Amino acid sequence: MSLELRVRKLQRCDYQQTWQAMKDFTEQRSDATPDEIWLLEHPPVFTQGLAGKAEHLLSPGDIPVIATDRGGQVTYHGPGQLIVYTLFDLRRLNIGIRQMVRLLEQSVIGVLAEYAIVAQNRCDAPGVYVDQAKICSIGLRVRKGCSYHGIAFNLRMDLQPFLRINPCGFQNLRMTQLSELVNKADMAEVQEQLIHHLVKNFGYNGYN
Repeated sequence: MSLELRVRKLQRCDYQQTWQAMKDFTEQRSDATPDEIWLLEHPPVFTQGLAGKAEHLLSPGDIPVIATDRGGQVTYHGPGQLIVYTLFDLRRLNIGIRQMVRLLEQSVIGVLAEYAIVAQNRCDAPGVYVDQAKICSIGLRVRKGCSYHGIAFNLRMDLQPFLRINPCGFQNLRMTQLSELVNKADMAEVQEQLIHHLVKNFGYNGYN
C-alpha cells in the first residue's frame, strides 16, 4: 500500500488554536486522508497532560498553563523549540501507540546522530535523552485510531521556564538543547533532517 505524507510548515502558532485545528483534522479525516506532520513553534506556554498533577507546577508565574488532552504530565513550549505534530492513521500504518512512540524517539535519535551526538530513549519515561538530560519530549493522543500531538525538540531556546515545573513529572530532571551540544542548531536544517527520518522510520513513500 502506498503511504503518502503531507508536510505543513506553520512557523509560530498559538497553542490553543493549533490544538483545536488538530482535533478538527482528526475528527474530519477519512480512511483515505493522507497523514500529515505540522512543523511549528509556540509562544511561551506550559501544557498539562491528562495525567498531570498540580504539584508539578512549581511556579508558572506569567506563563499561561493549558490543560490539554495529550498523555503525560506538564511540559514547556517556547520559541526555539521545534514542535512536530504527527497526525497519523495508526491502523493504516499497522502500529500501536507504544511502537509509534519508539519510532518517534528513533527519528530524533537519528537526527542527533547526524551531529555525532549519542542519545537514548528510556523505557520508564518517553522522550530522548543525552547524558541523562532530556532534549525531546513526546506526548500523544489517539482518537478513532489516529494520533495527534507529537514531538517537542529543544533546539535553541530559553530553558529557564523548565525550572518552574517538574518537567514530565520528574523532580530535578535536567533539560538540554541542541545549541548546548553543537555550534549550529538551525531550525530549518533540523526540520528537514527530522522529516527524512520520519519518512524512513514510518515507511512512507515520500512527502509533499
